[in-house]
Amino acid sequence: MTSAAPTRPRRTRGAIAYAGLSIVAAVVGLLFLLPLWWTFVNSLRPGSDTFRYLDPLQWQTFFTGSPTLANYASLVDSDLGRAIANSLLVSVVTVAVGLVICAMAAFGLAAIPFRGRGVVFSIVILSFLIPFDSIAIPLAALFRDWNLQNTFVGLILPGVGNGMAIFLLRTFFLAVPAELVEAGRLDGLGWWGIFRRIYLPLSRPSLIGAGLMLFLFQWQAYVWPLLMGTDDSHILGPIALSNLQGQFNVDYGVMFAASIVLTIIPLAIIVACQRYFIQSVSTTGLK
Repeated sequence: MTSAAPTRPRRTRGAIAYAGLSIVAAVVGLLFLLPLWWTFVNSLRPGSDTFRYLDPLQWQTFFTGSPTLANYASLVDSDLGRAIANSLLVSVVTVAVGLVICAMAAFGLAAIPFRGRGVVFSIVILSFLIPFDSIAIPLAALFRDWNLQNTFVGLILPGVGNGMAIFLLRTFFLAVPAELVEAGRLDGLGWWGIFRRIYLPLSRPSLIGAGLMLFLFQWQAYVWPLLMGTDDSHILGPIALSNLQGQFNVDYGVMFAASIVLTIIPLAIIVACQRYFIQSVSTTGLK
């Protein structure tokens, strides 16, 4: 009886500490969410009212009594709307083509024995250790020589071969039991059949994680679209949004609506694919 008594205050202190840390974490999370919420609220009011309630701060600063979707309706027919659609097109095509290329490259580096495989893999590792922006300008000059400026091919091409995606997929492919490959070879499957019938069905979480990397790489890119998409038909969302800030007459309501759309689309994809992405990372390298 006496030994159990000291444990109760200890448990009480632990519960209080846990509750305190939870409250602190919730407050910090709300502080990080506050700018995004303010942007969302201002996207639901006219642009002339954007800074009306900032000084002094009041409840109308973070809430609006008469929300309207006029800014989002204006966004559909504006250059920003077309730029966001271009960003979505470039990102989706990059994921579709990039997954095929990265998965085949990862399979070759993981399953097919050939001379120099280690050297090739070292180059793949080096490719994602070097920041892309450091090679963007000379690469853009090369693309201009190939007449790929202001084309969707020029915007998509650098994103389809992502070294980090290849690394993730290769590491997962290395965990596939060799017995499955031997069984496939005994059944008469070639390397393409083994890749399509054995490796791909087992690698769904890693494919989703790699696809998420490819999507975010293109969606948040700024320097490369700035160099390659200079006309109105091929400008992407981040560039069009940045161009608004340099104009004298800025409709902040439409600009905030575009910011919300550019944030919500990848956020929704991340939330939807979070389980698969965590599973792909947690199971990578485990047999």
